[in-house]
Amino acid sequence: MIFRAVRDGRPYPEHNLTLKQWAEIPPRPLRLDQLITTKRELALDKLLAEDSTFYGDLFPHVVQWNGGLYLEDGLHRALRAALQQRNQIHARVFVLAESVE
Repeated sequence: MIFRAVRDGRPYPEHNLTLKQWAEIPPRPLRLDQLITTKRELALDKLLAEDSTFYGDLFPHVVQWNGGLYLEDGLHRALRAALQQRNQIHARVFVLAESVE
């Protein structure tokens, strides 16, 4: 298994981070098998494109919430890493306050 789980959508509340705020978070290494995706589908053309990060952040965006690491942006980069036999990626991790039940 490549990822811990595959979801369709974000289970956590909106965080409203801008791209500038994401860029201020230093990337750190994460194992792919720790990540929970927030997208069930991907576009094969984006996966195979050499310049897939041309207009975006070089590092995937992950939201840490209620004990999970949710891959919010960067599914194509994470899957490409897995196809290259790598088991980890560097990603920016935003820690969202735990919800109180």
